[in-house]
Parts: sequence; structure tokens; C-alpha cells
Amino acid sequence: MQGSDKRRRFLKTGALAFASALAVPRVRAFDTADPASVAASAAREKPVCRMQPFALNQVRLLDSDFSRAAAINLEYLHSLPVDRLAHSFRVQAGQPSSARPFGGWEKPDCELRGHFTGGHYLSAAALAWAAQGDATMKARGDELVAILASCQRPNGYLSAFPESFFDRLSAGEKVWAPFYTLHKIQAGMLDMYRLAGNKQALAVATGIGNWTVRWLNGFSDADMAHILKTEYGGMNESMVDLYAITGNSRYLDAAHRFDQASLFEPLASHRDELKGLHSNTQIPKIIGAARRYELTGEPRYRRIAEFFWETVTQNRTYATGGSSNDEFWNTGPGDLRGQLGLYAAECCVAYNLLKLTRHVYAWNGDPRAFDYYERNLYNARLGTQDAQGMKLYYYSLRPGGAKFYNSPTDSFWCCTGSGAEEFARFNDAIYFRDDDALHVNLFIASELEWPEMGLTLRQETDFPREAATRLRFTLTQPREIALNLRIPSWIAPGARVEVNGEALDTFASPGSYLTIKRTWQSGDRVSLTLPMTLRSVPLPGDDHLQAITYGPIVLAARLGAKGLTHDQQYGRYDAGPSPEPKPQPAPQIAPDEADPLAWLAPGDKPLTYRATTRHGVVDVAPLNTIQGERYAVYWQTEGSATDAG
Repeated sequence: MQGSDKRRRFLKTGALAFASALAVPRVRAFDTADPASVAASAAREKPVCRMQPFALNQVRLLDSDFSRAAAINLEYLHSLPVDRLAHSFRVQAGQPSSARPFGGWEKPDCELRGHFTGGHYLSAAALAWAAQGDATMKARGDELVAILASCQRPNGYLSAFPESFFDRLSAGEKVWAPFYTLHKIQAGMLDMYRLAGNKQALAVATGIGNWTVRWLNGFSDADMAHILKTEYGGMNESMVDLYAITGNSRYLDAAHRFDQASLFEPLASHRDELKGLHSNTQIPKIIGAARRYELTGEPRYRRIAEFFWETVTQNRTYATGGSSNDEFWNTGPGDLRGQLGLYAAECCVAYNLLKLTRHVYAWNGDPRAFDYYERNLYNARLGTQDAQGMKLYYYSLRPGGAKFYNSPTDSFWCCTGSGAEEFARFNDAIYFRDDDALHVNLFIASELEWPEMGLTLRQETDFPREAATRLRFTLTQPREIALNLRIPSWIAPGARVEVNGEALDTFASPGSYLTIKRTWQSGDRVSLTLPMTLRSVPLPGDDHLQAITYGPIVLAARLGAKGLTHDQQYGRYDAGPSPEPKPQPAPQIAPDEADPLAWLAPGDKPLTYRATTRHGVVDVAPLNTIQGERYAVYWQTEGSATDAG
């Protein structure tokens, strides 16, 4: 999240398409709002999505790393009292509040206050209700909506800071991203309506929309070009979503005012001119473009979103799937030399790239989109939370770096909020459907309910510790269904699939789907083996630095915790360790041409290895499991002298 001198950096000083499938209007997943409103909203969706997600309440996580991480996140969210969440809003509205204010980016004099307490928290509450059926979070979300509604001004304005912040924005004065926070609040209200059925939340979101329309009307396109230089989150997305629900075209027109020509025009022409831009400032704008395409069918917005997704995921990401260094894209496409920084891979970037991937995949059904999604999910998201629910801001890639988490009530960084949302929706995107076809995209223990087909599908696996997954069908009656199993690009030789214990004599190429179309009976079983192998992944632009993956999992050197203090692992307002660790070189290896990965030997536990380096033997483990110690993701080939960044 960009915030001029308030940022950490200033504080310390098509593809495979299913041409035969009919495109159908997209019904937004996990809607629990008024059925008539849902139907009207669905009618406004253009028939551009081939793939449909399942509602969050149709997919239940079974015991896994993901279900345990979701439970930890939920426990943290439960710990935050509603009166403290509402404090700054009440104070701004002139209402009495005896609650103790939060600190960090929610402290009473922080210009971003309200982004988590009135925005991310509401979205996370709605997601927790829809995904996990957590009644406590729904009740707290409803209570917070009611309080914030009482704080909303008659003109529709609602925030924890005064309207004068927007006067400063329009005057070109220094202010920390007021539209960014307004977007979070409006999106939180929309989520409480769509996912938790809170009609008052829609009224509040509509009031914000009306205020935004009136505010925008005072400015020319030239004025807006200047205003849009300040981070504004995904205002185009939330205003388009408000149009989708209400049908009021004023909101669609207002969303268009947030189209940033300097970003959109090169992308529409398939030009990557992202060098020098703040990474996470851009991605929500692209998500807004994606939603506009889904509601208008305008092909230009699809070109913008797809090309952006392609160039970033293919040319600007690390082996983990994360992107950015010091929050920026500092280099050209395909060149990450010198970009392995202490403040690399901002977590909001990974979160928003997952959101964008879900849109792009829905349009074309290309299973390779989920190769990226899976890589990001396991390596840039899953390992960003500690055992108490604290989240990372950056995923350090400097050799010898350690994970650095927020505090419970004195941080509230942007990535604290996006992490709270992400960890509440891990059951999203495991399965998609295409008419009567079912697509299994992720190998996560879970249970799908598809009542229209009379199907309950149970997926049992301990992937990636186990190189296999098993599916069991329960049906109310026999049904013909095309089961599409994603065959990952990383799959090694020896893969096979069995139906009811009998091996099929066909398979599919890596990066595609294996389709099994038949009339399924209750009790039918499918077993898919997923053999994995070690691979080296060079850093784009520097072949002398290599990451190691096993299947989709990034492995890292464990460098120990000697001298690592609490202040180097947990922060308050500042999002960086104090003192910063001294830079150190990447572990040096000497690959054998005949066997380039012979320097790695299996460890005594699944997914662990022992690495022989120039300076001795070090333990290796999945990056997402490492906590409380230093690590290195990239290895340096012996004889090179590369600057890691």
C-alpha cells in the first residue's frame, strides 16, 4: 500500500479455451442477499465467463494446513472488540466513545484510519460467515454495520477521517490515499450485503456511491488525471459492483472516471510500461477493469486485464509467485536481477494477483492459470501467518532475512487486512463448474455440495506431503458428469488415475485437464497420483541465482535463529525489523552437470532435504513452514558474484 512518506521506506528514514462450451451469464458466487436482487444483478452480467465458481458455503475445508490456518485467522478476528473497531468512526461523527483506540495504521492521527476497522474487517466477517458459517463474525459484522450507518453523514459520506482529506487530494496537497480507504469501506459494506444478506450495508454502500458521484462531478478529465496519481484502491471495482447490484448506471459512469489512462492505454496495446510503478497500487485498478468487462462486455477491458496478468505472472514474479521489491517494479519485464530485497514480495500484491487470476480463469478456463494460482497460494500466501494469526507485510527474499509480522492491535498494515480476508476464503477456487462439467483445480482436502446435480464430492488428501488425491462421489441418483482433473505443469512422469480401483489407459499432458465423462454412481471413487520432482528455477535475468521447487512447493535453506530478536520478527507501526539484518550472500552450491541437483539429499521428514553448500550442510524445508528463523530462497551457483538486492 503506497502512502508517500508514511510508507515503511520513508518511515525508516487464452490459451486453452473451451470453444464448444456455451458462455452463460455469471452469477456472482456466494451471494446470500435478497434473491430478487441477486437475480437482477446476474442479469446485468454479460455472457463472458465460461467457468463458474461455487458459492463459498458449498465448499467445506477438511483437515489440512488451510483449514488450520483459517481457524487461526478466525480466532484473531474474534479477538478484536467491535467498540474498538468503531471508535474512530464514532469520534469523527461526533459520537461518544469510551473504547481504547487501536494503534498502528488505525491510530487516531493516522490518515489511513478506517481501512481495516471499517473495511477489511467487514469483508473478512462476511467471508467467514459465508465460508465457515461463523455466527459470531456475522453478528459482529452486523453490529459494526449498524454503528457505521449511524456515523454516515446525510450526504452519504462515511469515513474515520474528515471530508477535508478529499479537499487536500483535489488541491494537490499531501494526503495519504483517502479513496483507498473509502474503497475498503464500500467494499466491506458490499460484502456484508452479498455474503451476509445485510440490507443496511447496501444502503450504506449506496450512500458512499452517491457521495462519490457528486464529488467526481466537480472535476474535469484533466483534474482526474492528477487526482488518480494518488493511490485509490479499487474504487472502479466497488462502484461497478454497486452498479451490478442496483442497476443504477450513475455508478458505472462514476467507475469509469477512475480509469487511469496512463496505465490502461499501454496495456490495451500489449505494452508493459510498469517499470517504476508502485505494484499494489496498480492491481486493484486492473481488477476493476476485469469487473467492468464482465458487466459491459467491452473487449478493451479484457485486453487490459489479460495482458497485465500475463506480463506480471510470467515476467515479474519470483519462484514463489510473489512480485515487487520495496513495493515497486523497479526493472523491466523478465529482469529481476538485484531485486531480492528485505522488503520484497508485498503480500497485498500476491493477494490481489490471486483475485485477478480468478477473473482471468473464469473467462477462458485455461488450467495453466491455476499453475500460477497454486504457486502463489502455497508459497506467497499460506506461509504469511504465524500461530497467533499475525500476518506479514513483505515476504523477504534477501538471504538471511526472517519473516516479520504485525502486532495484534498496533499495526493494521494493508497486508494485515488483505491477509484477514484471504485466510477467510481458502475454500474458494478449489472447484469450478462449466454447465454440467466439474473442474478440480486445487488438491486441498474439502467437500463440495452441488445440489443442482445431487452431488456431494469429497476430496481427501494430504497434498503436498502426499503425492496423490482421492475423490469420492455421493449422488442422489446416477448422473452424467464430465469430471475435469487439472494436470499441473509441474507433474513428473509416472502419474496415473484410477476409477473404482481400475487404472485408466489414458492420461493428459501437463498443463491441461484430464476429462472423465461418465454416468457416476454413488460410491464411485477416483484416485489421482501426482508425482513430484525437484526442479531449479532461475531468477529472471540472473541464471546464477536459482530457487528450488518440489512440485509447486518452493524450498528454502534454514539458516537458524542465532541472534534473531523479537523486534526483528514483530513490529508495530513500522513494517520492517529493527535493527535490519546485515545483508549476506546466498548459499553457494556447485551443481554437477550430469546431476544438477545432486547437492540435495532427502531429509528424514516429507518435503525436507539436506543441502551440501560451499560452507557446509544446511537443512532445507518448504518456505511456507519456516517461522522464527532466517532463511534463503535463492541459491547462488559457485563462482558467480551476483548482487541479490
